[in-house]
Amino acid sequence: MIYLLLNVSKGRTLRFIHHQIKYNMKLKFTSLALLLVVAVSSAFIAPAFKADTYKVDVSKSTLSWLGKKVTGSHNGSIDLKSGTLLFNGKKLAGGTFTIDMTSIKDADKSANLEKHLKADDFFGSDQFATSTFVIKKVTAGSGNAVNITGDLTIKGITSAISFPATVVWNADGSVTTTADKVLVDRTKYGIKFRSKSIFPDVGDKMIYDEFELSIKLVAKK
Repeated sequence: MIYLLLNVSKGRTLRFIHHQIKYNMKLKFTSLALLLVVAVSSAFIAPAFKADTYKVDVSKSTLSWLGKKVTGSHNGSIDLKSGTLLFNGKKLAGGTFTIDMTSIKDADKSANLEKHLKADDFFGSDQFATSTFVIKKVTAGSGNAVNITGDLTIKGITSAISFPATVVWNADGSVTTTADKVLVDRTKYGIKFRSKSIFPDVGDKMIYDEFELSIKLVAKK
């Protein structure tokens, strides 16, 4: 009887040990599999880089404008208020700048034109003293060329625009970002004065919907 009891107890013990060995092997295999998944996943996840911030030097930066109508054109300048550009290494990654709409100047120094541009027919600078541009996407081109897409806000209305630009690094560590021809459709910002697309019968008093901006931003870390 004692012999039988010992055999039964021994059998149970062996089964328990066998079960524990299988459980431990399964646990180790699962842990190894999880480690492998984490290692493989990590290999395909790009490391997060903190972008370097460069402050726009408004005294060295410029913003000029050109507007056209049937009978001619006008051009001038606007002051930049502030701005920053973000870089991952030498690659432009983002940024923003603010335009002082109260500083609109006509190259021919026409006080009447400047007053009209600041009025509600155009930019309403008494109510909307600033406009802003925020870079949302930068696509690299050949050499120093890039294509920039971002949100331009004028008169409190935001609309996306895209334009080509160049990024040049200077010997003193500063960087110059230039966009020679940025086309802006004023009607997307509620500026409808003498727009043929809004007023088909405007005739030869028509002012083209698109105006051009030429931007040069000089920034330093």
